This record gives sequence, C-alpha cells and structure tokens, in this order.
Amino acid sequence: MPELPEVEATRRLLDPAMRHARFERVLLRRANLRRAFAADFADRVTGATVLEVGRRAKHLLLPLSTGDTLLMHLGMTGDFRVEHRGRPAGELDPAALDPHDHVVFEMSSGCVVTFNDPRRFGAMDLLTPAERASHPTLTGLGPEPLARTFTGTTLARACAGKRTSLKVALLDQCVVAGLGNIYAAEALHLAGLSPRRLASTIATPGGAARPSAERLAVAIKAVLRRAVARQTRARYRSDEFRVYDREGEPCLTPGCPGRITRVVQAGRSTFYCRACQH
Repeated sequence: MPELPEVEATRRLLDPAMRHARFERVLLRRANLRRAFAADFADRVTGATVLEVGRRAKHLLLPLSTGDTLLMHLGMTGDFRVEHRGRPAGELDPAALDPHDHVVFEMSSGCVVTFNDPRRFGAMDLLTPAERASHPTLTGLGPEPLARTFTGTTLARACAGKRTSLKVALLDQCVVAGLGNIYAAEALHLAGLSPRRLASTIATPGGAARPSAERLAVAIKAVLRRAVARQTRARYRSDEFRVYDREGEPCLTPGCPGRITRVVQAGRSTFYCRACQH
C-alpha cells in the first residue's frame, strides 16, 4: 500500500500537468475500480478546471472550478503516467493503451494523464462541498506530519493515555495522517525509541511532550522528507532503509552492536534494534 511519500511524489508529478488545466476529455475504460464510478462522473469532470493538486494523508484531492472535489486513492497497485499529447483531444488511440489503463484524462495543458491499476484497488470519487465536509475518511484524519504545526507537543497530546504500543499508535491515522508501516519503523529507529513501548510514555501525565516525543516528531519529518526526495528522483531502493526489511543485519546506528529484529504488531511486520531502541 503506498504511503505518504509515494502519494506526495505522485502529487508533484501531476501538479504541472493538471493544476489550472481543463479536462478536455475523460475516458473511463471500465465501470469501476474499487468502487463503481458515479454514473455522471465523466460528464461532471469534463470541462472543469483543476484549481489545485493537493494531498491529505494518502489521498489526492483536486478541487474543481465546478465546486466538486476529485478524491483519488492509489490503492495497492495504482499509478499515474503523464505524457505529452501528440494529437488533438479526443483522437487518442485506445489500442495504444495498456489493458490496466483504466482512466485517461486529456488536459488542456497538452498532457494525457493515465491511471493504471492492475489489481483495481484504487478509487476515484467526486465529492460535492457538503460531501467533502462530512467525508468519514477525511474528517477523521489527524495532523499532517510534514506540516509546520506538527510538533512533539502535537504527537504527545495524541498519544497521551493510550495503552497501545507506540508503533501501533503511529499507524492510527487519527494520530498521524498518512504515516504507514515502513516509515513508522524508520522514524522510531532514528529517534531511538522502541516500537513496543507504550504510546503514552512519550507524554507526561498532564499530556505535555517528553523529550522522546520531540525526538520522534523530528524523526518522522526527516524520514518522510528523505523518502519524498527519493521517490521524486525515482531512486527508491530498499537498501536505503535503516531497519525496514533488514532482519538479522547489523544496526546502522554508529557504535551500536545490535542487529535488526523482526516482530509482528497488529498483524504488521515491525523491524527494530533491541540494543539502541528503548
């Protein structure tokens, strides 16, 4: 499942092709992805202008000139391809498309934006202003970890009183929006915190931030920023992880004699170093 860095890299890919551009043609090559498209999806989108290409947690949000918002999720295998159109809008050759190219947007910017999704777990929904304001997924999200307002205080307040483990708490989208399994493990290692300690231990009884909360907030920002940069440069490599998928390998913390251990928490693999994460 794509995590925040992958979605942010996709947002940056789409932005120059779609922001302030008009949908000249919308081609739906099937009736559904994870969910069925609205019956009037293509009609409502065609002719509208994209005001912004935004992101909230792991979702892409494109507010349109019509007042609707195009909400998109990549799912497990979804991806976008951006190409410069070589012919007038409406003359795209369907035979040139991949069988898993399910949605094609021809934009006034001269770009063709294609959504490819072999397993069809992605989703595209059109939301009215009222639907966006009350959308259950969007309204329940916690703070954005890359926002300036995300601090140790924010994190401590969200974890205060929680009896679950710190790693599991970080995967709660109400605590941190968009943080997933890989980068939660990476941030905990960088901060020197055990994924198995209680989440409440990073806050005082009154909910104030302990130094561990400050370290963790800084670490979350650092690992996400590095990951976004790698994704944007198309240089994603698993060997750049500090702990993820490195079971049995030496810890990368300078001077640490430990090795990376794998445990399962809430059905997800967690990788960490027992020697330096406390």
